[in-house]
Amino acid sequence: MHVPDGFLNAPTSVATGAVAAAGVAVALRKAHDELDERTAPLAGLTAAFVFAVQMLNFPVGVGTSGHLMGGALAAVLVGPWTAVLCLSVVLLVQGLLFADGGLTALGTNISLIGITTVVVGWVVTRAVLAVLPKRPASVVPASTVGALVSVPVAALVFVLLFAAGGEASLSFGTLTASMLGWHTLIGIGEAVITGLTVSAVVAVRPDLVYAARGTRAPLQLKRPDGTLMPAPASPEPEPAAARASVRPLLIGGGLVALALAGIVSFFASANPDGLEYVAEDNGFLETARDHAFGDFALADYGEVGGIPVGLAGVLGVAVVLAIGAVMFWLVRSRSAAQAELEDVVR
Repeated sequence: MHVPDGFLNAPTSVATGAVAAAGVAVALRKAHDELDERTAPLAGLTAAFVFAVQMLNFPVGVGTSGHLMGGALAAVLVGPWTAVLCLSVVLLVQGLLFADGGLTALGTNISLIGITTVVVGWVVTRAVLAVLPKRPASVVPASTVGALVSVPVAALVFVLLFAAGGEASLSFGTLTASMLGWHTLIGIGEAVITGLTVSAVVAVRPDLVYAARGTRAPLQLKRPDGTLMPAPASPEPEPAAARASVRPLLIGGGLVALALAGIVSFFASANPDGLEYVAEDNGFLETARDHAFGDFALADYGEVGGIPVGLAGVLGVAVVLAIGAVMFWLVRSRSAAQAELEDVVR
C-alpha cells in the first residue's frame, strides 16, 4: 500500500509528513530502551528482512495482489519504537532508490505503514497476550492477530486521509468498502507471514523476541526439603559475548533475506497491489504523478534500467541492512553513553 505522489493534496501530504517526522523523532529517543548488544544487530536484520518480503507480492484475488507491510512483525521482534525506525528506513530506501512510493508521499507512507501498522499491531498483540497463557509460544497467535488487524486499519486511515485531501471526488462509503474488502484479504497474508516468521524465531531464540519478554516463568531451584526457591539471576554477558551469541541467527536471517530478495522475488505476482487496484477501479489512478526518480536504473526494482529484479533486491537488502546497522548502533551507543554519564553523576 505504497501511496504515490498525487493521490493526496499538498496540505494533507504536509500534515502526514509532520506526523511522520514527529513519530520518527520520538522513536529515535525511545528506541534505546529496547536495544542492547544483542537486539541492536537484530533490528538491522529485521529492517532488511521486511524489505525483502515486501518485494514478494502474493495474489489475493483476480487481478489483485498484496505484500507484507511488516509493522506488527517488526514491533513483535524488536519493539514498537525500534519498529518505527525499521519501517522508516525501508520506506526511505524504497522511495529514493526504487521509486516505490512517492517522494511527497513519503510522510504519508511512513504514517500508514511505519506508524499505524506498528501501533495497531503492537496494541492488538499485547491485548491478545494478556488473555493467553504466559509463555513464549503465545506470542505467535498474538502477533498473527495483530498483523491481521493492522492492515485493514491502515487502509481505513488512508480512506480518511483521502476523504480529507484526496485529489478526486469519491463516495466515502464506496472507497471504504473497497479498501477494507481487499486489505482484509491482504491482512490474512500478512498474518500468515508474520505468524510463520515469529514462530521460527521463537523456536530458536525466544529470548530475542521483544514481545516474549516477561512471558517465561522464572527459574527455580529445589531445596533439600523439597521446597522451591528462585534461582540466582544470571550475570549480564560481556558485550562481545552478547554479540557472538546472536551471530548464527544474524547469518541465517541474512541469508534468508538475500534468498527471498534475490531468488523468490522472480516469482512475485505482477498484478497491481490492493491500493493500485482500488485506485484504478474507482477512477483516481490517473491522479498519480510520475516519480521524480522514475527513470533511474533501479526504479521499479530494476525494470526501468533492465536490471534483474533479483539483483536489485539484493542491492536493496544490502543498503537497508547497512543503514539500519549504522543507525541502531548509533542509537545503542548513545544509550550506553547516557548510562555511563548517569553512573558518574550518581
